[in-house]
Amino acid sequence: MLDLVIKNGKIVSSTSVFEGDVGVKDGKITALGQDLRAEKTIDASGKLVTPGAVDTHVHLEMPIGSYVSRDDFYTGTRAAAAGGTTSIIDFVESTPDQSFSDALRERRTLAEARSLIDYGFHMTIGPEDLDKLDQIPGIMKEGCGSFKLYMAYGLHLDDAQLYKALSAVGASGGLPVIHAENWDIICSLVEENLAKGNSTPHWHPRSRPEVFEAEAAGRVIRIAGLAGSRVHIFHVSCPQVVEEISRARAKGYGVTGETCPQYLLLTQDLYDREGVEGALPVCSPPLRSDNSRRELWQALGSGLFNTISTDHCPFCREEKGADLSAFNRIPGGVPSMEVRFSAIYSEGVAKELISPSEWVRLCCSEPASLFGLKNKGEIAIGRDADIVVFDPEAEWTVKAEDLQETAGWSPYEGMVLKGRPEYTLSRGEILYNRGEVSGEKGRGEFLKTGDWG
Repeated sequence: MLDLVIKNGKIVSSTSVFEGDVGVKDGKITALGQDLRAEKTIDASGKLVTPGAVDTHVHLEMPIGSYVSRDDFYTGTRAAAAGGTTSIIDFVESTPDQSFSDALRERRTLAEARSLIDYGFHMTIGPEDLDKLDQIPGIMKEGCGSFKLYMAYGLHLDDAQLYKALSAVGASGGLPVIHAENWDIICSLVEENLAKGNSTPHWHPRSRPEVFEAEAAGRVIRIAGLAGSRVHIFHVSCPQVVEEISRARAKGYGVTGETCPQYLLLTQDLYDREGVEGALPVCSPPLRSDNSRRELWQALGSGLFNTISTDHCPFCREEKGADLSAFNRIPGGVPSMEVRFSAIYSEGVAKELISPSEWVRLCCSEPASLFGLKNKGEIAIGRDADIVVFDPEAEWTVKAEDLQETAGWSPYEGMVLKGRPEYTLSRGEILYNRGEVSGEKGRGEFLKTGDWG
């Protein structure tokens, strides 16, 4: 006897849409068909039944300078569940005298105590970690199959360091994930603008030009090719980077790309608001022009992106506005985790810019396959019963006060979206039920990334 059947829904996979029932037993999908029976049923008539969304780029409890991102592993994963996300991948940073293994153990301890949904980690490789590259095979066995490399901030690697790190990751079969920006140009432009008195958030995107985001992406793709490594470009904000990825693929480079809701829904005009309002959406790469936003949607519709993740890294108003004397002192990051799945449906599928299957591919299936989460991302027999019952007709207005996120504001405040999860299931357990989040704190399980077998 099945534990649960989701009946009469329209099942959306990454390749097709079909009507049927989904049967769940012991946390797994064990049956697909018609007229399935179980002790408990969810009537999904008129609803879409999708895999649980997978967010492969989040920053929970992340220290940045004197601040720590507002959502911890509990509040962040509550927000994820409310938004239809059932798996996340966060980050590990080791201290100079700490092994990758000890750093992973420390980060896992935080998540094990708090996470509501399943979670994995990328391992960060900074300049002070280059003498630890021999630890890569070992940490992959422990469950970190992907490695974050920065081309910006204090963790940025120069070209020689990138080549060394990419060679080591590539030789071990890992997946490097890249923050691609030209840090030298950024630092020069920030200094130049501040010297001219250009200190407001308006100058944030003007100090991080699209052309140099593209230059950095193209450069690291070529370095990866020389090093014999594939590479995944994080948070693509502009069409010039898409062009770099497209050209590289045509030449046989192993490159994939991610964009985020903020680049698809928001524009740099938000930086022109007065006071802290202009500081709130500061993130890097920055929001771009409306033309760039529209071109990113065209790229999605053409299949040029592999994933849509959030780069969820929230700070409250007080933190964002603590020092408005210069735009480069504003902590960077925006909250998007709870809104992502609905927003991409509303602005993509409902407006016929992408298909329902593309929506699922970008938010669920390919994120899981790209990072080796073999039991996630599809509604298929044997997979974890991570399932969303999604109401495509639900119309709702984004209000920070109604969200599980704890930043206290949302960059999408006031947007009217069409489509919202009605139920979210994680390994067969209902975590979100029509506005209510439940589930035991710490029930989430550690996911080993990198299982590409």
